[in-house]
Amino acid sequence: MSDAKIHLHQGDLPDGVTFEGSVAIDTETMGLNAFRDGLCVVQLSAGNGEAHVIKLNRPDYDCPNLKALISNPRILKIFHFARFDIAMMQHWLGAPCFPVYCTKIASRLSRTYTDRHGLKDLARETIGVDMSKAQQSSDWGAAELTDAQLAYAASDVLHLHAIKEKLDAMLAREKRVELAQACFDFLPVRAALDLSGWPEEDIFSHS
Repeated sequence: MSDAKIHLHQGDLPDGVTFEGSVAIDTETMGLNAFRDGLCVVQLSAGNGEAHVIKLNRPDYDCPNLKALISNPRILKIFHFARFDIAMMQHWLGAPCFPVYCTKIASRLSRTYTDRHGLKDLARETIGVDMSKAQQSSDWGAAELTDAQLAYAASDVLHLHAIKEKLDAMLAREKRVELAQACFDFLPVRAALDLSGWPEEDIFSHS
């Protein structure tokens, strides 16, 4: 983590920064309510030891390059707990997000021997990285982000590619790749249900 390069951008992803094939994405917000709590930061990584942290301009969210990346159907977006991040980006950026991969869902489907599917536990077990969560509750809407906030934001995306590789092997071993893919494909719809008033109700249940 100490060797990671962190690039801070104001408002949008610069024109010269591009991604091929896949990108790890995470968001930082003012809270967990998509309608009340603003989207403040989006961080990206190609899995190459570099992270791009974008401090968004609120409330206009004028970030065409970021929106184009999120909506690019040729680039896989890798998240941890994609349901939340997708809903936040759908609501605040108005950008559809697909295709997607969620390491939390992959973990739940493959690591059935544990109930610890948070990113910190997942990183420790799969790739031997001990992640700090000290800045998890932090003012991401502040005018200036601290070095600690930048390091925290970057850590959430720097390792997702490596974690995905380990989880993919476990999903294949347990013969759950197709099931996982079906779940990933459904995630944008799940986020849309959250935003449309069905965050908890199981609309597939009999009752």
